[in-house]
Amino acid sequence: MLWTDPQRFKYCGVVRKMIAGTYSYERPLVIRVSFTACALGTVSLPLLALVICVLISSVFHFEDSTSTHCKVPNYLPSISASISLSPERHIWRFCVGLHSAPRLLVAFTYFKFYKVRFDARLPERSLAYLGLAFSVSENLGLLLLTYVSSSETYYVHKEGFILFILSSFVYMLITCRLWKAVKRTSLIPEDAKSHHWKVRFLVLKLCFCGFAGFFYVKHNLYCESGSYTLFALFEYLVVFSNMAFHLTAAWDFRSREVMVISSSEDKNF
Repeated sequence: MLWTDPQRFKYCGVVRKMIAGTYSYERPLVIRVSFTACALGTVSLPLLALVICVLISSVFHFEDSTSTHCKVPNYLPSISASISLSPERHIWRFCVGLHSAPRLLVAFTYFKFYKVRFDARLPERSLAYLGLAFSVSENLGLLLLTYVSSSETYYVHKEGFILFILSSFVYMLITCRLWKAVKRTSLIPEDAKSHHWKVRFLVLKLCFCGFAGFFYVKHNLYCESGSYTLFALFEYLVVFSNMAFHLTAAWDFRSREVMVISSSEDKNF
């Protein structure tokens, strides 16, 4: 059979499309990341950002970041002060923005885990819903205090901080309660270890938060030299203990993976 040139080119084009469609269907792109690596990366983003912001503020913006309303000596910048200057606030906003989506992924992973584990137990199922709600509100509070700095709109920044702290405490309490139930029915030693460290980090955060509040009130009432420095130090410890608590997700889902699979179908959007 003889073809004219236009027919031949049309046939070759159809064949190429069929071959390309076959290969794209058979070989979708798959990216696999262990949940442990995902948890470490998620926590490392705000941790690294905080350390960099505090170092830059202490070295290059020491006077601005450590000044107080009553002009007493202060030797450490508070977190709010260190993330409100430039370029510190851009570094902090970039890292927190990147880490917020994986945080939501971890929150829904815990929720699904609790729903399967406590399918027939109403109290734990109810706590699972509450835990998800407070985990999401904690993340929203962090985003609010991040993108509205204290030097821009202090009231909104303060409300975001209060939402973040209260939500994180309630979420940690609910998580400790749920993992106590998990430990009771589990034969895996790592589950008991995870519950033990969750409780420990919760207690540490409560202690650090109490000391931070004490020195903050003391500074505002008496303007004593060094009180605001100690407040800033315990504020760092509050955040570090909160990060350590969330890092226990690396133990809880150590055998799981996060997978991203590309679609093999040709779709029009």
